[in-house]
Amino acid sequence: MLSADEALARLVAGNERFQRGKARFPTGRKEILAGLAKKQAPYATIVGCSDSRVPPELVFDAGLGELFIVRVAGNVIAPEVMGTLQYAAANLHTPLFIVLGHEGCGAVQAALARKYHGARERRRIELLLDRIEPGLQDLPAGLTGEARVTAAVEANVRWAMRQLLETPEGQARMKEGILKLVGAVYELKTGRVRLID
Repeated sequence: MLSADEALARLVAGNERFQRGKARFPTGRKEILAGLAKKQAPYATIVGCSDSRVPPELVFDAGLGELFIVRVAGNVIAPEVMGTLQYAAANLHTPLFIVLGHEGCGAVQAALARKYHGARERRRIELLLDRIEPGLQDLPAGLTGEARVTAAVEANVRWAMRQLLETPEGQARMKEGILKLVGAVYELKTGRVRLID
């Protein structure tokens, strides 16, 4: 099994291939499918947005069975997402967890519109925004337009990471030194995945 650092290096290399237009196309070769039918052994777990322009398998140029992916609008951490991530850690033993936001996230923009302009959405979308807005509390004052959205997307990624790190399981795995949590933002115009602190 790969270490967390090796898994991250593999994802970075895959994203570089994707940006250069040199991605490998995952195939459905019978021997690959036969092995995957028996068990899965992904080397990374990714929480990403549902946005159709940001499929992690493609942007990281990963093959079948390499990534365990949870996608939900705004890459929010809800109880069901947390349960899925706990499964990945406890049963699949993926060493690397990534929270992957993206430029111009519509869910984050909706949360900003609600926060700053009192905009309202349909009831279930409001529930989603309830999970994003706490992470937007400390945005720098005076930001507007695209700068505000960019800061909010990064803040939302950090908020998701904080929620994961505050769980007893997250704290225990981090202390063991076998789990790495990384935040990242996908750049729509370039295809680059930018790691954030």
